[in-house]
Amino acid sequence: MAGSVGIPGTPRVLRAMNDRAALDLLLEHGPLSRTRVGKLTGLSKPTASQLLARLEAAGLVLMTGTSEGRPGPGAQLYAVNPATAHVAGLDVTSERLLAAVADITGRTVGEYELPTPGRRPAQPVVRQVTDALTGAVKAAGLGLGDVHRAVIGTPGAFDPSTGRLRYAPHLPGWHSPALLDELAAALPMPVDYENDVNLVALAEQRLGAARGHQDFVLLWNEGGLGAALVLGGRLHRGWTGGAGEVGFLPVPGAPLVRQVTRTGSGGYQELAGSRAIPRLARELGIEDLPAGPYAEVAAALVARGADSATGPHRRLLQTYATRLATGLAALVSVLDPELVVLSGACLTAGGEPLRALLQAELEELAASRPRLAVGDVREHPVLRGALESALATTRDEVFDTSR
Repeated sequence: MAGSVGIPGTPRVLRAMNDRAALDLLLEHGPLSRTRVGKLTGLSKPTASQLLARLEAAGLVLMTGTSEGRPGPGAQLYAVNPATAHVAGLDVTSERLLAAVADITGRTVGEYELPTPGRRPAQPVVRQVTDALTGAVKAAGLGLGDVHRAVIGTPGAFDPSTGRLRYAPHLPGWHSPALLDELAAALPMPVDYENDVNLVALAEQRLGAARGHQDFVLLWNEGGLGAALVLGGRLHRGWTGGAGEVGFLPVPGAPLVRQVTRTGSGGYQELAGSRAIPRLARELGIEDLPAGPYAEVAAALVARGADSATGPHRRLLQTYATRLATGLAALVSVLDPELVVLSGACLTAGGEPLRALLQAELEELAASRPRLAVGDVREHPVLRGALESALATTRDEVFDTSR
């Protein structure tokens, strides 16, 4: 017999959708009154009151005080309960592991840095990761079991078919095919793994210069040169996780590098990576090079160029922009993105002067002409992206009131 078929649980699903909309508004705007929640969601005041009472009973929101500044008694304000869940993020480099814990609102409540100098790790990687995360959760007044989810950001990418880290030969101890299973056995929470530059792109998409953009490239230059590709609002990782490893890209103006996976570098890295900047400075007659690690030296030289109107430091900035545009032109010619975000210390140090030079060079070299913007997320962007990734998944899980 023909007829319509109802969808079981539809009222519950609609309530859950309204609940999530209200929670997202509270995260975005901070404490809100019942009246304000109703206006922003389009719900009646009685329905908004029922919604907030339901979320309060579930422990997802709490009353935080009353509004001020108007005649009469203040309206009760509601906010997301920060203790609903906690997440952890980990930024891995060859020099250190930087861990942090955030509550469900995104506020960082604990951090810990574990130095890892040397080409051979003094401790097994599993121990390093556990110690770094333990330090961060202790700083937050929590235990590892209180963390709902963790996201670990590394250079390179874990090949989904083998579980082995690729494109990061400089990261000692991280290339065992058994590593992911060992970490899963050692840690009490679910753990996701992501390329570090991809996490920076996620941070910029959620919090920074790429908000509201569905198609953009993030160009990163700090310890290494890389890119993240966001297409249709989603990260494009490639078949082996290697999408965006543009440091290996052959480019004009640099020697052709063969067997790049063994050398750990390619033409674009040699042309415009952070190690190339001090060499370029010496070629231009700059002798007063700052001291420190090469990435910091490179960023300081770029900053000097941005502050100079003429002279060798300005010529360094102009040459650097041309070298960057050489590789970036190939990337935007293939992808045709709406936006390119410049991130990493060697790019953000150049600020608007470098951005303008690079924009002009790119318009000369590529038919596609995306807008360029300097990244907004400057403080530990990989770590911030790891936390944002963990928060996105965790919120989907703990804010689901349909069950």
